[in-house]
Amino acid sequence: MSRLLAVAAVGLLAIAGVACGGDGNGDGGGVGGVGADDGFVADIRPAIDAIESELGAGQAFFEITASRQVINLFVAVDDATAALPYVFLDGELQPPAPKLTGASGFTFAGNALDFDEVSILDAVSSELPDSTIEALSIEGGDGGTVRYVVATLSPGGGRLDVTVSSDGAVLEVDPVS
Repeated sequence: MSRLLAVAAVGLLAIAGVACGGDGNGDGGGVGGVGADDGFVADIRPAIDAIESELGAGQAFFEITASRQVINLFVAVDDATAALPYVFLDGELQPPAPKLTGASGFTFAGNALDFDEVSILDAVSSELPDSTIEALSIEGGDGGTVRYVVATLSPGGGRLDVTVSSDGAVLEVDPVS
């Protein structure tokens, strides 16, 4: 399921990237290593609140992916057989994209998130100081648990998915092909 959502997220990110045109500080919107503006992580909970304000409390999510430009939220609908993609941009929930049918996989509730907004990216930034943190994805796990994955890009073009704990400790590193 995550790869299907990743493809949809790339499309939504591309649309949002055109709409927002960078981050307003003149650096092209990249999220770097140590000392970077990782404040986008703090927008995840407001994005969930906006979804639940629109659809009602207790929504189930397949995945939430946050970057400096936008937050993509994939809400499980139709008994978790479809996903309704939303974009949270500049502090506002945008109208949903068309429903993605044929979805499956684990889901989680917004109240299952237990990450530390201040430290979740710290270890990755420290261990990969020259790499760019592109996004933080939150994926559903067995029994409503969550998994936190930090997507990085090295200066040489290599990509890593770094699974971290809720406090940012590195648990696993996977190269992305």
